[in-house]
Amino acid sequence: MTAFTNTKTVKTTCPYCGVGCGVLATPQPDGSVDIKGDPDHPANFGRLCSKGSSLGETLSLDDRILHPQIGGKRADWPAALDLVAERFSNAIRDHGPDSVAFYVSGQILTEDYYVANKLMKGFIGSANIDTNSRLCMASSVAGHRRAFGSDTVPGTYEDLESCDLLVLVGSNLAWCHPVLFQRVEAAKAENPHMRVVVVDPRETATCAIADLHLALKPDTDVALFNGLLAFLADTDSLDRSYIELHTNGFEAALAAAGPCEINRIADETGLSPRDLATFYTMVARTPKTVTVYSQGVNQSVNGTDKVNAIINTHLATGRIGCPGMGPFSATGQPNAMGGREVGGLANMLAAHMAIENPDHRAIVQSFWNSPVIAERQGLKAVDMFEAVGDGRIKAIWIMSTNPVDSLPDADGVASALEACPFVVVSDVSHAVDTVAYADVLLPAAAWGEKDGTVTNSERRVSRQTPFQLPPGDARPDWWQICEVARRMGFEDAFDYDGPSAIFREHAGLSGYRNDGARDFDISAYSDLSGGDFDTMQPFQWPQRDGEGRKTTRFFSAGGFYTADRKASFVAVTQTVPTVLGRRYPFVLNTGRIRDQWHTMTRSGKTPRLSSHIAEPFVELHPEDAAATGIAVADLVEVKSPHGSAIVRAQVSERARKGSVFVPMHWTDQFASKGRVDAVVGSEVDPVSGQPGSKFTPVSLQKLSCDWYGFAVLREKPAGLQTCYWALAPAHGGWRLELAGKAEDDIIGLVQSLIGKDAELLSFEDASLGLRRVAGWVGDTLAGVFFFGPEPVSVSRQWACELLAAPATKHEDRLAVLAGRPPADMPDKGAIVCSCFQVGCHEIAAAAEKGATTVKAVGACLKAGTNCGSCRSEIQSILDQSFKETSDEAQIARVG
Repeated sequence: MTAFTNTKTVKTTCPYCGVGCGVLATPQPDGSVDIKGDPDHPANFGRLCSKGSSLGETLSLDDRILHPQIGGKRADWPAALDLVAERFSNAIRDHGPDSVAFYVSGQILTEDYYVANKLMKGFIGSANIDTNSRLCMASSVAGHRRAFGSDTVPGTYEDLESCDLLVLVGSNLAWCHPVLFQRVEAAKAENPHMRVVVVDPRETATCAIADLHLALKPDTDVALFNGLLAFLADTDSLDRSYIELHTNGFEAALAAAGPCEINRIADETGLSPRDLATFYTMVARTPKTVTVYSQGVNQSVNGTDKVNAIINTHLATGRIGCPGMGPFSATGQPNAMGGREVGGLANMLAAHMAIENPDHRAIVQSFWNSPVIAERQGLKAVDMFEAVGDGRIKAIWIMSTNPVDSLPDADGVASALEACPFVVVSDVSHAVDTVAYADVLLPAAAWGEKDGTVTNSERRVSRQTPFQLPPGDARPDWWQICEVARRMGFEDAFDYDGPSAIFREHAGLSGYRNDGARDFDISAYSDLSGGDFDTMQPFQWPQRDGEGRKTTRFFSAGGFYTADRKASFVAVTQTVPTVLGRRYPFVLNTGRIRDQWHTMTRSGKTPRLSSHIAEPFVELHPEDAAATGIAVADLVEVKSPHGSAIVRAQVSERARKGSVFVPMHWTDQFASKGRVDAVVGSEVDPVSGQPGSKFTPVSLQKLSCDWYGFAVLREKPAGLQTCYWALAPAHGGWRLELAGKAEDDIIGLVQSLIGKDAELLSFEDASLGLRRVAGWVGDTLAGVFFFGPEPVSVSRQWACELLAAPATKHEDRLAVLAGRPPADMPDKGAIVCSCFQVGCHEIAAAAEKGATTVKAVGACLKAGTNCGSCRSEIQSILDQSFKETSDEAQIARVG
């Protein structure tokens, strides 16, 4: 890493989820960076999750793109930028403006987003710019716009703490937004009247704080909330005054919802009539209700209808825009909101203006003084890559995202890029599968080097401030875009001297011809100097010119952004979910896990975040496992008509029968065939264009191999050719899961990975099919392998710790092959708390010694005392320990 010469603490913002936590980064004299939560930031008040806490461990340069490349060969910036401008200009000249596209990311900063959108929509004249936020938040945007006339999040984080009933729909808050979960958990502990309902097909970690878990059938949320709307009407729980004064379309929405027939709704949703009645009564009797929804709602082919079904219940009760009341969309990415503000989606204009509105188009074109303005929406993400594949798009620029892993039908996306005449990729890492398809590769600035702003889920704008210099030739995304724009003939419009100038223009456009007609307005910052930009404190919009800073909510007294300033109820009906057939009898649900992020280009660099879960897996119900002949730790092929993935079986009662869960993170960098989006279909919501990543019909089949292995290695392995492998960093090296066929040369494999100069020691039991091989270079362990005919049960954590141990004495080498720690080296077991590297065996031992609560475990081991997202797992271990103790006592009494 390249550090500044000073070591002062810099206030910045976490680059992971949409909570938008403040971070204190302090460069150290040795080049490392100390990371702490910012106690003054209003999003987190000093808290950080496991990912945020480990940011300092992800700043190495080992995989960084340091120089521009053309055709895989190093080039300089002028040559690369000239070529990009030439190829885009030629495509526009020969095939029109819609023959080019930008695919950008919720990882880039608002200033990057702003100039990319300006270039495409105002100067090229196409709306073919879309973002990976299409994959996570597009249905929320569409639902907001249908109901409110604008993409407005009405409430704040404080509402989640001050409500009396919190309904979490399709949101595993504990793992996906851990700091927000901590705030809720603390509020619930303080307020004995607060209740939490979790609506999710899976029993997730968030259920640890739930008073009621509604494990509904996948994609039946509309039936659930339509039933709630009808129940509210039947029980006279509506706010008739609010409906009359501030809304339109209530009767049509109520008619579409149908009667509140509990047994029918129970049949549609798979819930018990008793649980439905309990939930409906809780909502009806609790004015201070907040409904938080996330990807389980959005990532659906009827996601927009789900959003509006939820919003309808809040409009009907007037529970919106007041403290402790309202619908709340929990954003997935660190700057998905900022991208929405600048028009980063193909169907929007800058500053929350509508591309279909001629007045809005005139406002934007006038402010930009641009030669053209896009007049119709562009291609949304899935459609965009289909157009790449069929040749309509001749040139595409991909910025800070990895579509060959994250888009549905991912193999089709890879094929499309392979066929595209000209592909530009701006990124920070070579360890990104999409990089392989770049004709021009541009080195971008990374977190810690970037300078600009991001907006979190509660509309709070915060600074990302640099504390390192970009290495090599890396440059910010905004600079790259502006340099290409200048070469395309638009120099005057893109002549910025830095991100503060772009932010000022962005703020100025938000207030231009606004006068309260549009929700997004930060014109109070349109004259901000560069120095004031550097020290700008987090603020929540709107912040209109001439008004003081304040915390804001929307719509408590109406004032929606429709023509008559009234909200629209949207009449929605439950569509029949896809019928599963005999060939593909299971529903695949995809999503995040606790300690990883997107495709692991950042989070996958630190051993700490791989210690909890180190390989891709499928979570399935025990009855489904039994029916398919799958056991715990088996390898499983998950297959759909689109593609397949190979993952490890995790059998759990937490899964809903008939549904399976596979995490989204693994790529070809970390596993042989772990790209689950190659399995996901490309069907999208007809309104939002968001893919249905939570519902793909699949089959499951056990993958039979002749041998299985686990290894820890000093050096990163390359060129693996076995039928299964999964790789993760470990302290001092790498951990590797393997499986293969009888014809594989195992000793040759060991030597290729451990090095031919290593001195080998081996053990073999041919009768059991067991083999163990370790190698040393001098007294340093180069690697150790454990092979068997079944998945190997060696303690992974103990084996990984061998790499960090001192040099092995010759007489102690046999102990390495034992596959278990010696008596004087207790086995931690599988890591539960990533923050403090506490294992399950340590927690169980603490329970045996009297630590009978999560708090007590935290007091003696620190586990669960930082981000808190492991607390539900700690409780599960305690519950199991108590059960075993109880069973032993019963056996003793019987004896």
